Amino acid sequence: MENQSVVQLWEDYKKINTEVPDTYDAWAFGDSKELADKLATWVIEGRKTATASNYTLYELENEPLPHIGLYNIVLDGNGIAVAIIKTVAVEVVPFDEVKEEHAYREGAGDRSLQYWRDAHEAFFRRGMEGLDLEFHHKMPVVCERFELVYGRKADGDSGIHSR
Repeated sequence: MENQSVVQLWEDYKKINTEVPDTYDAWAFGDSKELADKLATWVIEGRKTATASNYTLYELENEPLPHIGLYNIVLDGNGIAVAIIKTVAVEVVPFDEVKEEHAYREGAGDRSLQYWRDAHEAFFRRGMEGLDLEFHHKMPVVCERFELVYGRKADGDSGIHSR
C-alpha cells in the first residue's frame, strides 16, 4: 500500500519544481518513533543537514549508496511525510575519520565530534545486532550532506521552501 502522505508531499513539491525526477526514496531517520520525530523536526528547523549510515548495511542489502542529486522524503515517527531533502555531498570514510564539521551538521547533542562518536557507535551497534557483524572504529561510514528543499510546518501547513 502506498503512503498517501508521501505521494501528496511529492506532488505538492512537483507543482513548484517541475524539473525534479519522478524517483525518490522515503524513510525515517533513527531507529525509534521518538528519534524519527526529533530528527525530522531538526531537518525542518535547519539544525540537521547531514546524516551517517553504516556502509556495510548497503552492501548486505544490495542497496545503492546515496548520490549527489538524490531526493528523499523524510518521514516522522508515525510514517507521515514531513520534508523533502536533496543530497548535496556523499563521502565514505572510516568511523574514526568522520570530521567535526560532519558531526556538527548532524545536529545532535552538543554537536561535538565526541558526542557524535558516542551516539553513532551505540546506534551502529544496535543496527548490527543479529547480523553477525561487529562494530569497529575503522568500519566504513557513509557521510551524506543534504539540503531541505520542501517541508511541512509542525501544524501541517506546507510551505517551507528553501529551493
